[in-house]
Amino acid sequence: MLALLLCLVAATLAWLGRQAQAPLTLEAPDTVEILPGDTLALVLDRLADAGRLGHPLAVRAWARLTGRGDRIVAGEYGVSPSTTPARLVADFAAGRVRQHAVRVPEGATFHDALAALWASPVLTNTLRDRGEADIMAALGAPGVPAEGWFLPDTYFVTRGQSDLDVLRRSHAAMQAQLDTLWQMRGPGSAASTADALTLASLVEKETARADERPLVAAVLLNRLRLGMPLQIDSTVIYGLGARFDGNLTRRDLLTPTPHNTYTQRGLPPTPIALPSVASLRAVMNPAAVDYLYFVARSDGSHVFSRTLAEHNQAVDCYQRQLSQRCPS
Repeated sequence: MLALLLCLVAATLAWLGRQAQAPLTLEAPDTVEILPGDTLALVLDRLADAGRLGHPLAVRAWARLTGRGDRIVAGEYGVSPSTTPARLVADFAAGRVRQHAVRVPEGATFHDALAALWASPVLTNTLRDRGEADIMAALGAPGVPAEGWFLPDTYFVTRGQSDLDVLRRSHAAMQAQLDTLWQMRGPGSAASTADALTLASLVEKETARADERPLVAAVLLNRLRLGMPLQIDSTVIYGLGARFDGNLTRRDLLTPTPHNTYTQRGLPPTPIALPSVASLRAVMNPAAVDYLYFVARSDGSHVFSRTLAEHNQAVDCYQRQLSQRCPS
C-alpha cells in the first residue's frame, strides 16, 4: 500500500511538472497584466478563461510544492508561444515586468521632448497642465530653465510610469554627463558647464556630422573670445518661436529677440535644444583651429574659413551660386 501511495504521489508530481513546463497556448507574443491586489490564483484563472492555460490549479499546486508560493508583483509581463507557466510564475515572483523604450530625441526643444513623451502609449501624463518653472522645481532645480537640461537618449520604462519619472532620469543623466565631461575638458573649452550646455545646443542644431562638431564648436568659441557676434541662424529661429514660417528672411535676422545672435553678442540666455553627448564633447574639446566662419554645402557638410574674404567666396559658391571657384 505504501509503495502504491508513493507511486501515486510521484506520478502526481510528474504530471504537475509537465503542466508547469507545457508552453502556453499562444499564436503570437502577447502580454499579461497583473493589477495591484491580484492573486496568483486569479491571474492563472484569467489565463485559463482566455484559453491560454489548460490546468490553472495544477500550476498553482506546482508553484506551492516547489517553493514558489503565491508571491506576484503587479505589472505588465511579456509572453510568447514558447513561454511556460513555470517561467511565467518565476517572472511574476521576481517582478520581471516588461520594459518599453521611450525616446527623448536629440536636437529637440523641451516642448518637443515633452510631446514625444506624451505620445507614448505606456507613460502616464502628469505634466500637461504644469509650466516649465513648476516642472523644474519638481525636479529639484528651481530657477533653472528647462531648455537643454535633459539628456537625449532611449529610456526603458514600465507601463504606468509618469512623464515626470522619465524627465527626472533624463535631467540626472545630463547633469552626470556635464560633470564627467567637464573633468576631461581640453584647452579652449567653454567657460562653464552652463556655457558648454548652451554652446552644445548650437552645435547640435548646426551640424549632424560627427567630424564637424569639434570644428563648429571651435568657430563659436573663437568668435566669443574675439567679441564677435555668433550669427547662428538656428538661434534666430528659436527666438522667433511660432512666428517662424519655415523661411528665414533678412528681416528675421534683424528682428531682436534675446536669442538672436545676429542682434545680440555673446551666448543666448538659454540653450536652444537638447544637445547630444557628441555635441557636449565637442565644446569641451574643440578642434585646435583658428576658423571664424562656416557655410553649408548642399550635401549638409560645411566649408570652414579663417577670413571674411574666404567666407564670402564660399557663400558665393555654395549659397548664392555666383562663383565657380569653390573652396575645398
